Amino acid sequence: MTSAKPWLLPDGVEEILPEEARKLEYLRRQLLDLYASWGYQLVITPLIEFLDSLLVGSSHDLDLHTFKITDQLSGRMMGIRADITPQAARIDAHCLNHAGPVRLCYADSVLHTRPRGLLTSRVPIRVGAELYGHAGVECDIELVCLMHASLVVAEIGDIQIVLGHVGLFRSLLTAAKLDQAIEQTLFDAVQRKAYSEIDSVLEESVADKSLSEMLRRLSRLSGGEDTLLEAIEVFDKAPAAVKSELQELVAIVEGVKKRLPEIVLNFDLCELRGYEYHTGIVFAAYTPEYGRAVAKGGRYDHIGEVFGRARPASGFDSDLKTLAKLSAKKDQGRTCILAPNDVSDELLELVTQLRADGFIVINNLCTEALTEEDRQELSCDRRIVSRDGKWLVEDFD
Repeated sequence: MTSAKPWLLPDGVEEILPEEARKLEYLRRQLLDLYASWGYQLVITPLIEFLDSLLVGSSHDLDLHTFKITDQLSGRMMGIRADITPQAARIDAHCLNHAGPVRLCYADSVLHTRPRGLLTSRVPIRVGAELYGHAGVECDIELVCLMHASLVVAEIGDIQIVLGHVGLFRSLLTAAKLDQAIEQTLFDAVQRKAYSEIDSVLEESVADKSLSEMLRRLSRLSGGEDTLLEAIEVFDKAPAAVKSELQELVAIVEGVKKRLPEIVLNFDLCELRGYEYHTGIVFAAYTPEYGRAVAKGGRYDHIGEVFGRARPASGFDSDLKTLAKLSAKKDQGRTCILAPNDVSDELLELVTQLRADGFIVINNLCTEALTEEDRQELSCDRRIVSRDGKWLVEDFD
């Protein structure tokens, strides 16, 4: 059925008008320059790929958010990217094939079949950084610090970083030796913070009372920096794998605090976001002005395995549109110079030089002088006039 209003856009799809676009582009350049100063190289990935390549090794959630179409040339199914991380992992594993650490960054649009949250866009602009080829905590420390630096550059106020580690929950489940159905039931309850359900499942299914108590306490370990001290006490007699992962988290926290002494860190040690592909630390940034994470990331060491190289990997990303809306940055709009519609060599030379010097020069296409309203719409506060045979730039009267 043809729409009676052909200018309407689909739900969750929006146009970006000049003022907002100017702010977005300014912020995008600042963030990419920041990443470049840390050694991250820009990559531009394809908007569309064969579906089996785009979704291989990804989560069920990403599959649901991916638009799928049929390629008219090959007849194969194709997908429009809903996330850039799998593409960056392929570039590292298959295209670059470097032995040492590889730092990549990106800033580009993705498309979602449905919004990921209330009032969120289906066409976000993802901006982020990823580091491949280093398994040590130094990698995670760098990325947490870089995510924080990104939000400082974007002038996001009252930043709070929340850290977790999916390995703690995974290792305790392995030690408990639960069957897959019970694991899934417990996982669902933990995600919903349904504490009564968690306690019931643990009581019925985990014979080892010590492990049961650790899983129960883990589901409730969230809060400020005292949470980490409590976790060390809770897991004092935990399996070796759990202790190792907790020490890894402690080392990351110490490294971040040493570099950013004023940073506010909080913890949710049973945060299971991205449990299907995250393998270690997970981290996210919040601000009171926004009800969801403004940036998030973590470690996903197996993401490149399907492309032939299971390299260690960690990274983060954010939605540029969200950052621009929350940013305290003022509009960086620039005023313009109005040039007469004349083709004299001297005028053309002056206009060319002004533009080369970074000024905005707009040709007056009208034969009559512009009104005050016209000048305001064009943001023109100066003009080029001829005085005594010379072209000069002067303010409007």
